[in-house]
Amino acid sequence: MKTQVFLHSFAQRVPGREALVCEQTRITYAQYERRTNQFSAALHARGVHAGDRVLLLLHNGVEWPLACVGVMKLGALVVPVSTRLTAHEIAFLVGDADPRIVVASDDLLDLAVSAAAGGAAEVLPLGELLAEAERASDGPWPLVLDSDDCMIGYTSGTSGTPKGAITTHNNFVLVAMYNNFHYGLNEHDRILVTTPFAHRTAIARMYNALTLGATLVIMPRFDAAETLATIVRERISVTGLVPTIARMMLDAIDGDTSAYAGLRMMISVGEAFPVELKKRLFATLPNCKLSSSLAMTEAYGAAVLTSDDQITHAASAGRPHPAVEVMLADDAGQPVPTGEVGEILVRSGVPGTGVVMRGYWNRPQETAESFRDGWFITGDMGRFDADGYLYLVDRKKDMILSGALNIYSKEVEDAIRSHPHVADVAVVGTPDAQFGEAVVAFVELRGDARLSEDEVIEHCRALIASYKKPKYVFFETFPKNAQGKALKRELRDRVKDALGATQP
Repeated sequence: MKTQVFLHSFAQRVPGREALVCEQTRITYAQYERRTNQFSAALHARGVHAGDRVLLLLHNGVEWPLACVGVMKLGALVVPVSTRLTAHEIAFLVGDADPRIVVASDDLLDLAVSAAAGGAAEVLPLGELLAEAERASDGPWPLVLDSDDCMIGYTSGTSGTPKGAITTHNNFVLVAMYNNFHYGLNEHDRILVTTPFAHRTAIARMYNALTLGATLVIMPRFDAAETLATIVRERISVTGLVPTIARMMLDAIDGDTSAYAGLRMMISVGEAFPVELKKRLFATLPNCKLSSSLAMTEAYGAAVLTSDDQITHAASAGRPHPAVEVMLADDAGQPVPTGEVGEILVRSGVPGTGVVMRGYWNRPQETAESFRDGWFITGDMGRFDADGYLYLVDRKKDMILSGALNIYSKEVEDAIRSHPHVADVAVVGTPDAQFGEAVVAFVELRGDARLSEDEVIEHCRALIASYKKPKYVFFETFPKNAQGKALKRELRDRVKDALGATQP
């Protein structure tokens, strides 16, 4: 089912309902349909055709979904790019995706021009595209049927160069409809986006609204106080966020919380939601439920943890969606027994038709290596409990083998992160003459807090087995990608440089 079919339907059924809101700008469903037609016509006049790529380097605002759906109506593919990336990082994406056009917010034009230098892509300022769209035809755009591809989303590249995952209309629509059911969303919801559209969390909320005919309210940028004010002013009932944003919002709530009584659902995707933060959320906003989804760029929405399970199965990623198969496999590709750790494989029909991407852009070998008998090999390690709840253990490549024992970096990170003085932590392995590998922790402290290496190790000793505790602790800010994930490949290099001759 094409994205634009939903938009066209709701433009007919509820033309006056607000579809997109950002600060003072309000777009109805009828205007959403008309303006995306105009975007399509303006891009087509610039030479964009079905199968072409259009890279969006845009700030949050109503223009992002307008441009996104406008590109899709042409049968072209959207390439979302974070505005936090450097010209060097964007240049790689431009070279890999080979877009016909790069559309950039006017204040990001120099960044876009620098990133696209030497390539064939035309760089188009958003203001210029908006002006051309206003003069373009607003008639219905012919439905492109010969391709379902609609987006190339790049992986974070924490362990190598980013890869472009090809997402289809069917992927987005099916996952949105699964989640609408599990989250209990409806057409009267007003859904708040707090994260950048370059991240799948915001795009997922866009599809929740678009497949229901609901209202999407967009934050130009996250600010805790302004988010709370927006929740009240715009009568927000649902919001998508990550745990860091939830924590900042709760910190900003002062006194009476009755003004937020209409907020009934928070949807979390990405990093694990700490159980103490969940308890604090439910105590502060008793009318608000929390649901979380297991998602990655290549397989979005494979499992969901509903609000009823957030405390009873707090550490779980949830249970697989209906029509989604999840298998945990050993190194030979065979299923592991319940309770044992295996690599997470996901299958949902033919790739591109369910929750799994169609493949990687221009990488046939890596696409082939990522699938086995229709199963997508995630590279994540997990285990199932007896009730069918899935628990993430670690990335396979981040597992540390010390003294013939498997140590999962996530487990060590969770233990260290539980210390009140710790703001963030990343754990990697390093070669060790005695045990094969040793555990190394990079720790970022809160404010002016102080901790010693021994204190971190002793804190771990009380929470995890002794062989899992770090041998080395570095207190420093560590490199992260645009999504806030630690660049562990660079951390391993740092360890080698720091330990020098002590490395075997």
